[in-house]
Amino acid sequence: MAANEKRLSARRKHTLKSCMLVVANTLLENEASVKAKERETFLKDKIPPLELPYSKDELIELCEKLHEQIDMSEEERYCLEFKLNMVLEEVRDLNIKIVDLRGKFKRPRLKKVRMSADAMLKALLGSKHTVNMDLRANLKQVKKEVKEEDKQLRDVGDWRKNIEDKSDRKKMFDS
Repeated sequence: MAANEKRLSARRKHTLKSCMLVVANTLLENEASVKAKERETFLKDKIPPLELPYSKDELIELCEKLHEQIDMSEEERYCLEFKLNMVLEEVRDLNIKIVDLRGKFKRPRLKKVRMSADAMLKALLGSKHTVNMDLRANLKQVKKEVKEEDKQLRDVGDWRKNIEDKSDRKKMFDS
């Protein structure tokens, strides 16, 4: 019942979505107006107000000055654009290399290598290795003693004979 109460009806969802859209639209409009104001202030700072002279010579001089400024700004724009294109091309190349390395390189499965301690030390230390690491020589030697009774139990032949042997044992305990 608690889950049903928390569910929103279709009408309620629709009204919430429409309210969210209205709020987002107002935020976008405010942001656009702020950007427009920032642009105007920037242009006012960078571009001095234009004073048009009345004589022909002054107009020609003003045009030449404006052409020089345009040439300088175009050169600057060209240099920045060229540098930007170079950096973007380098980034693209590096991304391609990364993708190639990820896609092509498969990690090989490591194989188990049986190597003695001597061979391992020789591989690590090279020709400097003089110590013999024969670990098996250091192990304690244990000789297994085999009892005659165990042999007889293992070599079970005729079952009648086995029973007769056990009956002799029983007589020993009885006496």
